Amino acid sequence: MEAADYEVLSVREQLFHERVRECIISTLLFATLYILCHIALTRFKKPAEFTTVDDEDATVNKIALELCTFTLAVALGAVLLLPFSIISNEVLLSLPRNYYIQWLNGSLIHGLWNLVFLFSNLSLIFLMPFAYFFTESEGFAGSRKGVLARVYETVVMLILLTLLVLGMVWVASAIVDNDKASRESLYDFWEYYLPYLYSCISFLGVLLLLVCTPLGLARMFSVTGKLLVKPRLLEDLEEQLHCSAFEEAALTRRICNPTSCWLPLDMELLHRQVLALQTQRVLLEKRRKASAWQRNLGYPLAMLCLLILTGLSVLIVAIHILELLIDEAAMPRGMQGASLGQVSFSKLGSFGAVIQVVLIFYLMVSSVVGFYSSPLFRGLRPRWHDTAMTQIIGNCVCLLVLSSALPVFSRTLGLTRFDLLGDFGRFNWLGNFYIVFLYNAAFAGLTTLCLVKTFTAAVRAELIRAFGLDRLPLPVSGFPRASRKTQHQ
Repeated sequence: MEAADYEVLSVREQLFHERVRECIISTLLFATLYILCHIALTRFKKPAEFTTVDDEDATVNKIALELCTFTLAVALGAVLLLPFSIISNEVLLSLPRNYYIQWLNGSLIHGLWNLVFLFSNLSLIFLMPFAYFFTESEGFAGSRKGVLARVYETVVMLILLTLLVLGMVWVASAIVDNDKASRESLYDFWEYYLPYLYSCISFLGVLLLLVCTPLGLARMFSVTGKLLVKPRLLEDLEEQLHCSAFEEAALTRRICNPTSCWLPLDMELLHRQVLALQTQRVLLEKRRKASAWQRNLGYPLAMLCLLILTGLSVLIVAIHILELLIDEAAMPRGMQGASLGQVSFSKLGSFGAVIQVVLIFYLMVSSVVGFYSSPLFRGLRPRWHDTAMTQIIGNCVCLLVLSSALPVFSRTLGLTRFDLLGDFGRFNWLGNFYIVFLYNAAFAGLTTLCLVKTFTAAVRAELIRAFGLDRLPLPVSGFPRASRKTQHQ
């Protein structure tokens, strides 16, 4: 063989080893996410659905749980996708010739983006509908009962649903874009149809993030206040503990001796009041046992960090709005190849990249908090060891829609300069200036409005409650006198 042939074989062998290495790394990453998601779902599932007398129902629920675990792992991978890419770029910039990070390259990052896109399509279009129909199926009438009969019914229902959705999307695309070439491109199922369908789903996810994230940013202050111990400001905890103990003892005596009172008693109401008093007493005990550092430093620092992160997010979006008016390069776009390790995607270098990663995670957590705090999706909130299988499926679908839209959401708002890779950058609406501009303006306006309204109202309420003005017989500054039920809470 000639030297050229040996060189070609060497290049092919090197390419083969790189592909094998990327497959191994991707498999290890996904296996880790899968194990974590499986542990999380087992903490929320209802044990009675998996230990029923009917082995068929238990088997169906176990299969559906595995599909939900796969979907949740994909959702978690979509959340980590953009931060992992940003950090990888900074690592390659700092250590360009390090032998131990040679596995971290553009081909691996680009492959991860494509895998997340593929698995997101697979989960949203096939796996989650299959899991739902599978748990609700009973088999066709006259067929032999069993898991296989349920599989047949589920497959038929899934085929009918797929035809219905594909037909609706085809008609909608033909109406919106009345072009012969665009309509013919939809006949190419894998190359054009699925990315187009996922583009519509991603757009809905981005709109959902637009609504949930400002609400979540406002709710983060109250959620953090419930988790941390607030500082004592003109407040006597000992007096509150004694009052709570006396009220609990009085209610307990009324429950134990219902005949001692000549009035009819609502025993269910009395039990609820006792439980509320016990919960209040536990919280008061926790506040009394907290150290001075936790009371006086932890809560203010947490509130300050939340305020800084929220204000920084609004500031970055405001700057991005000005850049959209001046420079066309500020528009979100996709790139075909991941050119990592060449230039930093932040003007502040590695420090700016860390800030971008923190903001992306913060906005994702805020969107989840806002999603479960909204009146429309509040009933979908999972409960510890008391979440039905259909509710788990609904949560996995919603979390996947939110997380898969996170890279597009972050790039559209200008939180990062890292361009979208793979099919994430092929969405047609990303090139529409009016959609991107209005989206940024709506996010900045809604976030500012929710922040000012919620934060200032919470501060006023805390000050009035700390000074004891809520117990006055007259309203103070528009705050009515707190009822007995509100004081217990």
